[in-house]
Amino acid sequence: MAELRLGPLLRYTDGSCATVWVETDRPCTAEVRCADGARGTAHSFRIADHHYALVPVGGLTPGTATEYEVLLDGTGVWPPPDSRFPPSVIATPGDDDGMRVAFGSCRWAAPPSGGKGRVGPDALDTLSARVAADPSGTRPDVLLLLGDQVYADEISDATREWIAGRRDVTAGPSDQVADYEEYTRLYYESWLDPEVRWLLSTVPSCMIFDDHDVIDDWNTSAAWLADMRATDWWQERVLSGLMSYWVYQQLGNLSPDELAADPLYTTVREASDGTDAVREFAARADADPASVRWSYRRDFGRTRLLMVDSRAARVLDEDRRTMLDPGEAAWLREQVMEGRGDGDRDGDRDGGSDSGSDSDGAYDHLLIGTSLPWLLPHLVHDVEAWNAAMCGGERGARWARAGERIRRGADLEHWSAFPSSFDALGDLIADAGTGPGAPASVSVLSGDVHHAYVAEPSWPGRTPDARVAQLTCSPVHNSVPLSIRLGFRFGWSAPARALGRRIARHGRCAPPSVSWRRTGGPWFGNQIMTLTLRGRSARLRLEQARADRDGTHVLRTVADRELT
Repeated sequence: MAELRLGPLLRYTDGSCATVWVETDRPCTAEVRCADGARGTAHSFRIADHHYALVPVGGLTPGTATEYEVLLDGTGVWPPPDSRFPPSVIATPGDDDGMRVAFGSCRWAAPPSGGKGRVGPDALDTLSARVAADPSGTRPDVLLLLGDQVYADEISDATREWIAGRRDVTAGPSDQVADYEEYTRLYYESWLDPEVRWLLSTVPSCMIFDDHDVIDDWNTSAAWLADMRATDWWQERVLSGLMSYWVYQQLGNLSPDELAADPLYTTVREASDGTDAVREFAARADADPASVRWSYRRDFGRTRLLMVDSRAARVLDEDRRTMLDPGEAAWLREQVMEGRGDGDRDGDRDGGSDSGSDSDGAYDHLLIGTSLPWLLPHLVHDVEAWNAAMCGGERGARWARAGERIRRGADLEHWSAFPSSFDALGDLIADAGTGPGAPASVSVLSGDVHHAYVAEPSWPGRTPDARVAQLTCSPVHNSVPLSIRLGFRFGWSAPARALGRRIARHGRCAPPSVSWRRTGGPWFGNQIMTLTLRGRSARLRLEQARADRDGTHVLRTVADRELT
C-alpha cells in the first residue's frame, strides 16, 4: 500500500482549477477528491528513487472553499485519521474578491549546528496555529515564500548526524548537503513540521529560490563561480540543488496549462525514471542560465504577480554585469507592460499619457517578487555601488582584487551591486506606474536582509500615478543578532547616508536614477507581512511571532497602514 511521504501542498489555484503536490513512498496513482465533487488524478513520476505526483484538480466553483482528501491507489492518506487540524480546503477566488497576500523569507526549520544566537518562535508555525484555530476567519489567499526555503549550507544537528550515517563527511562539504538525497532530507525537515505541513496543504503558495537554497552568496561574481567550479564537490551540489528545486518548488509554481506545455514535465511523466532528464536540464541551466527561465507570472483577478529570479539569471562578467540576462529582462518588461498599452515606453520620461494605453489598465496592483531587495539602506546601496566600480577596475587592478574580497566577505550582491540593473528596474517600475490605466500600486516584495521595512522611491522630474513601495520582510524563522540590528539601524540613518555619498564619490559612481526614503521600520524579529488588496486600495500589515508569558506563540501586529 502506497503511503504519503510528504505533502500535500496546495500550489496553484484559480477560479476553476488547482494543483496539489505530493511525495509518496512508491509508484502509485494519486487522487484528490473534493467535497463539492471536483476531483483530479495523476500517476506518480520517479526522480532519484523518490516518487512524486502533481495532481490537477478541475471543476472547482469560483468564490468557494471546499474540503478535500488525498487518496493513493484508492486508499485515503490525507487528512490523517488522528489529525488535530481542521480539514484542508481548496479556496478559489471569485471575480470581485479581494486578495490577502502574505510573504516572507529565510526560514530555518531547525537552528543549524553550532547555533547562531536566539531564534525565537517560527512565524510560519504561528500563522498556521492562528488559521487552524479559526478556520472560517481571515487567512491568506496566497503565501509567497521569497527564498531560503531550505538551508543547504547551514544544517541542523539532526541532519548532520543523518548525513554522517550515509557517507564519509571528510570528503566534500562535511557540514553541508552534497547530493539530491540530502536535499530531500532538508525538505522533509522543513515541510514535515506539523503546523507548516497543514498550512501548506490549505493555503496556496508561490516560491522562488535565494542563495541558501543552493549555497550562501550563490552567483556573487564570475571569480566566485570559477572558484566553486574548481572544487571537486560543486558540480554535484549545484545540479542537485537545481533538480530538487524544480521538483519540490518550481513545478507547483506553474499553471496546469503551463505544465501541459512543458516538455521536461512531459518527458518525466512518460519515463519510467525521469532522473536523467531532470539532471540534464539542471546541467544545461547551470552551464547556460539564459536557456532556462525560473521566473513566472501569476494573475489573481486584478492583481498581477511577477516572481523574478535574481540568482540564476545573472550575467557575471565584470564588463557587463547584470542581475537579469537580456532575455530575462525583456520577459520582465513584457509581463509588466502587457495590457498597459505600448510595451516599449522607454522614451516616455515626462509622465505624459500614452494614447495606446487601456484606460482601465490590465491590473490594479502589480507585485514584483524578488528575493533580494531593490531599495536598501542608503549606506548599503552606496557601498555596493562603490564595490561594483572597484571590481570593475575603476580604480585599477589592486582595488579590483580588494573589491572582490570585500564583495564576498560582506555579501555585496544585491540589485545595487548591479547598477545598470538597479536603474533599469526603476525605469520599468516608473513606466508601469505612469499614465492612463496605471495600477493603484506597484510593490516590490523581498526578503533576505533579516529585517523588515518600507521604502518609497521618487524619480527626478517624474511622478508615477501609482503608489510605489519596496516592502521587505525577513526572516520567517532565523537569528537576528545584535550586530545586524545595530548595523541596519545605522545604515538607514542620516550620518550613514552622508558616509555612503563619500564612499560613492571615491568609486566615481553615477548617482542612482531614483531616490528613496524609508517610511516604515526597521523592524526586527521573526515576521510575516501581509498585503490586503481590494479594489484600488492596498493595506499593509506586519506581524511578529512572540511568546506570551504562558509560552503560547502568537502573532503581534507591529505595523498596520494604508498604502493607497
